[in-house]
Amino acid sequence: MSKYHKHTRRQFLGRTMMGCASIGVTSLFSGITNLGLMNAAAAANRPVIRKANDYKALVCIMLQGGNDGANTLTPRGTSEYNQYASVRGDLAIAQNDLLPINPTNVSGREFGLHPSLSNIQSLFEAGNAAFVANVGALVEPLNINNYQSANVPFGLFSHLDQRTHWQTSVPQNVSSLGWGGRLADILSSNNTNQDISMNISLDGVNIFQRGNTLNEYAISFQDTGSVLINGSNNNGFVESLKRQTLDNLLDQTYNSVLQTAYANTINNANGSSFEFSSAILAGTPITTSFGDDNLSQKLLMVAKTIAARTQLGMSNQTFFIEHGGWDTHDTLLDDHSTLLSELDNAIGSFTAAMAELGMSDNVVGFTMSDFGRTLTSNGDGTDHGWGGNALVFGNAVDGQKIYGTYPELYLGNSQDIGSGRMIPTTSCDEYFAELALWFGASSSDLDQIFPNINNFWSPTPSGPLGFMGLG
Repeated sequence: MSKYHKHTRRQFLGRTMMGCASIGVTSLFSGITNLGLMNAAAAANRPVIRKANDYKALVCIMLQGGNDGANTLTPRGTSEYNQYASVRGDLAIAQNDLLPINPTNVSGREFGLHPSLSNIQSLFEAGNAAFVANVGALVEPLNINNYQSANVPFGLFSHLDQRTHWQTSVPQNVSSLGWGGRLADILSSNNTNQDISMNISLDGVNIFQRGNTLNEYAISFQDTGSVLINGSNNNGFVESLKRQTLDNLLDQTYNSVLQTAYANTINNANGSSFEFSSAILAGTPITTSFGDDNLSQKLLMVAKTIAARTQLGMSNQTFFIEHGGWDTHDTLLDDHSTLLSELDNAIGSFTAAMAELGMSDNVVGFTMSDFGRTLTSNGDGTDHGWGGNALVFGNAVDGQKIYGTYPELYLGNSQDIGSGRMIPTTSCDEYFAELALWFGASSSDLDQIFPNINNFWSPTPSGPLGFMGLG
């Protein structure tokens, strides 16, 4: 079998297990494959509270398809820009079009952002955003000399495998549990409400938020805060009829234990959905304007959920959002510009909403993506790579800095394994462990959340990379 298992198409164990409340009647019944019959014993032994009872949220934005990192964060100094322009060819962003940034920790080097990222430029320059350079899935540290014989991530360059590895932080094999889920297993008892998961998904089932005892709770962004079938739109009669029909179904007495378990699980989800919707409607109103695109509307729903944190009884929450379309094998310049513009506008609105709520210090957003992309052009786009550049934002971030090591962008450099595919110099584990420590995990928890973390970092007060200012 090829080392890279390119374009592997595989279903993971548990991928279809919902463990969440879904949207609408059809989605509801497709989501009941997780019967809620497991983890009862574990739930009786909830972990102890590990942190103070102040609210903190992590907002994960998955850039699905593989973001072209070199055109997102680009060297702007003359010699390094010329290297970049030479290898990129007709895919290079014009030097004068790059939005200048002034990172305070990369003396002697100049960088710029894609011209679509004006809001992120402002956040970065204000010290409220940072980049993690050349980060990717790793089992152990690698270099150009040993990567052929070392333990590399399973399914290297495959969308499905690499996207999963970012969510699990266990890239040496297939796992159905995510690091967000393992984090929630440890910290969920911080929340007074144990009926709704601390892991909120705007995109249904995902691996990132699936733990041993907790899974995701899926909500919709398309109604004004409705979940399941409790619509808050103008079609009240239809929504009432749906609810009555569902309630009649759930009230039936089933003969078999399994059927009863199905009914009880749906009843619980139904009750949680109405509790969630009521809390959203009672939360602090948000006046910040958001765009009409899906990403903006998803982040608006995240903001509404944070605004209802008191009503929901939440001290810790994670949010998961997917933003698709980043597999830019073709029409890179046009498509990437559109995608980055959507990301930039949505993050701009979201950070303004957090300021409106007085929660700018309490909420941190971060990006993940399948992988970076090749430095070389395939004629109209770029192909699957490895290391890429990630964004982290929020007032708690020690920003205006580029963390990790930004590589030199020429073919045959010390990290290039061909076509400008970069071996990551920073592991996902280091990136995510920094977030987990800020969120409330202790250093002694980290090897349970990130099984490979000790391959990259020995605990220090400042954290693995330092971008959360933990020291």
